[in-house]
Amino acid sequence: MKKHILALLSSVAITVSALAHGGVELGPNGGRILKFSKNETMHGEVTVKGGKFHIAVLDKDMKAVKLDAQMLTASGGPSGKAARLEVTKDGDQFVIPTVKAGEWLIVQFKPDAKAKAVTARLQYDTSECAKCKAAEWLCACSATSPKKK
Repeated sequence: MKKHILALLSSVAITVSALAHGGVELGPNGGRILKFSKNETMHGEVTVKGGKFHIAVLDKDMKAVKLDAQMLTASGGPSGKAARLEVTKDGDQFVIPTVKAGEWLIVQFKPDAKAKAVTARLQYDTSECAKCKAAEWLCACSATSPKKK
């Protein structure tokens, strides 16, 4: 019985690690897409420039949205020990300090002050994907079948 349980747990662990690899959606600027709405009408595209995360808000057609009343809060760090990060606006993008490799970035987006926040997370895994050579946090290939970029 114990052997069956161990075999089952091993299978689950292998499946989870395979599914966790890659397959993320990339935006028009090659950044990682985060869902900023429940109905897929708002997205955030995360890129890194100058050692900082830059997050552009995109509409359902992946076109940039002008920043007006939108709000973004962020925290990041090791799992279970995330700390609040400073968020600033630079033109039509939010700017946030990068977290260390392997740590989590958690953002909460609100289209306006009265709206309910939508939370999105990404692990900033900077290790290189063996298949596509991109950083894992930007890896668009899947462990089982490649996706088109």
